[in-house]
Amino acid sequence: MKKISKIWLFVALIVLVALAAWLLSGNKKKEEVSFVTEKVAPANIQNSITATGTIEPVTSVTVGTQVSGIVSKLYVDYNSIVKKGQVIAELDRTNLISELNTTKANLNSAQSSLNYQLSNYNRYKTLYEKGLVSADEYESARLSYQQASQQVATAKENVRKAQTNLGYATITSPIDGIVLSKSVEEGQTVAASFSTPELFTIAQDLTNMQVVADIDEADIGDVKEGERVSFTVDAYPDDTFTGAVKQVRQQATTTNNVVTYEVVISAPNKDLKLKPGLTASVTIFTAERQGVLSVPSKALRFTPTKETVGKMKIIDCNGKTKVWTIDGMNIRAIPVNTGMTDGIHTQITKGLQEGQEIITEIKVVENEEMPQAGNNERSPFAPGPRNRNRSNNKR
Repeated sequence: MKKISKIWLFVALIVLVALAAWLLSGNKKKEEVSFVTEKVAPANIQNSITATGTIEPVTSVTVGTQVSGIVSKLYVDYNSIVKKGQVIAELDRTNLISELNTTKANLNSAQSSLNYQLSNYNRYKTLYEKGLVSADEYESARLSYQQASQQVATAKENVRKAQTNLGYATITSPIDGIVLSKSVEEGQTVAASFSTPELFTIAQDLTNMQVVADIDEADIGDVKEGERVSFTVDAYPDDTFTGAVKQVRQQATTTNNVVTYEVVISAPNKDLKLKPGLTASVTIFTAERQGVLSVPSKALRFTPTKETVGKMKIIDCNGKTKVWTIDGMNIRAIPVNTGMTDGIHTQITKGLQEGQEIITEIKVVENEEMPQAGNNERSPFAPGPRNRNRSNNKR
């Protein structure tokens, strides 16, 4: 029994050794390093910031009324085209006419009183000059005359006010434009005791709109008047509209501890696609360079090492900013001066010429090595190929 156990132990040991040799004899991978290069070429470099804004008319006026009353007539509706001075609504005039008649009556009464006091004053003046009345009586007559004269002036002002209020009952358009909103209907009572009621909103010209965008405080320093702008709206996702920065407003707005500034952007609207109130996604181009000599920005971040270049020799320079090029069996650094960058491309102002090839990155490729001749032997304990088993079965 002991002899049989030793034999099985020996067989198991051989199996383990064979299995280990088979596992260690698999294919090995070999890494090959190559350089990715690009040519120095002209490119368009742009810096931009994004924001959201609202489409608004350049000029819009809210039309109200300074007097209270019942709306008796409406002559316009939504989207009505109006001219400056055109009557767009009327209020009931009954009470206003009555008030005007009352003030006119008060004026007549005051005028009659003034005429009496004037005659009385002239009589007392004559008597006073002849010494027939006292100075006190004379002064009293003069005071009554002056008071009557002031009452006439007050009555005249009341008449003018009543006439003006009567004129306010006829509401006209202050500008040429289109009616955007209407807040009243015929028969509705409007009260102007504390504030002016809003009746209509009229936009002057919908072919010339503007976008009021909120720009974050971190970006507002780069926004200048005249900068090019493009924007889109959800209503026309396939259309891109263009404009320019017209105004950078100084008033800051703080919402949830976020400080923003309003920037006004022109928005030509000849085809009337843009409507007031639409939300615009705005891109403001704060800097642009067309056709400037540039390199990929990653080329400026590339730095070769002895481990990656193999037998090639690294020839460095003292430049703070540099790119690398292949010079035979050498990798040579070239000092450059840079300008504007958009993160992808960087402008080169000095050091390179168009067409030069520079290294942008290292590319590592893993290749499988063919196994050695001695490694072609398959473990006798490994399962055989499926095709072979199938051929045996067919036999």
